[in-house]
Amino acid sequence: MTNNYLNPNKSIENRFDGVADALASEGYVIIDNFLSSEEVELLLSVLKHYIESDRLKKAGIGTAYQYQVNREVRGDYIKWVEPSQALPPTQTFIDYLKDLIAYLNRTCFLGLKDFEVHYTMYPKGTYYDKHIDRFKLNDARVISMVTYLNKDWKEGDGGELILYPEDKPAISIQPTSGRMICFRSDSIEHEVLTTNTERYSITGWLLNQISELTFINQ
Repeated sequence: MTNNYLNPNKSIENRFDGVADALASEGYVIIDNFLSSEEVELLLSVLKHYIESDRLKKAGIGTAYQYQVNREVRGDYIKWVEPSQALPPTQTFIDYLKDLIAYLNRTCFLGLKDFEVHYTMYPKGTYYDKHIDRFKLNDARVISMVTYLNKDWKEGDGGELILYPEDKPAISIQPTSGRMICFRSDSIEHEVLTTNTERYSITGWLLNQISELTFINQ
């Protein structure tokens, strides 16, 4: 079986070594230390700035006319990232995503064209029920990804991500600092368990078409 826990060194050339093989064989990959502690600190400062300035909004489910806020399904708050207005720490992260898109197009021929990404905060006591990321009426999402900004996460803090790969046992993933998870948007169901402390991340999707987000009031 492919080792789905990767620990790349920080050079661009091999940051993503092994990612393509893991996605192809298992449908998901866990990249430890994708972000350095300094990068986590900077991104977390951006997220906390948005929290303190009341820029996060309650997340909903669905898209377009089907969009709705349902607190019984998910409890997170989000701030969508507009690339043209991204602060320097966020822009660095966006550059990594562009590298990832180029790598996956070169190695997996996925035809990726764009991305969507938002900062995410789960307040204590919240969760996200089991779901799949690709919309029924829009198949743009190809790869889902979560990168964690929880500097001092410890056993018992909750908020684990549970993946349900097809025909395989469920995978429980701890939301530890700097870790990135990538998985197929079309086939892997997943959920976020109840968190016992505030849980921080950057969540996004790699798309096979240009993003249609307008960022109005975001």
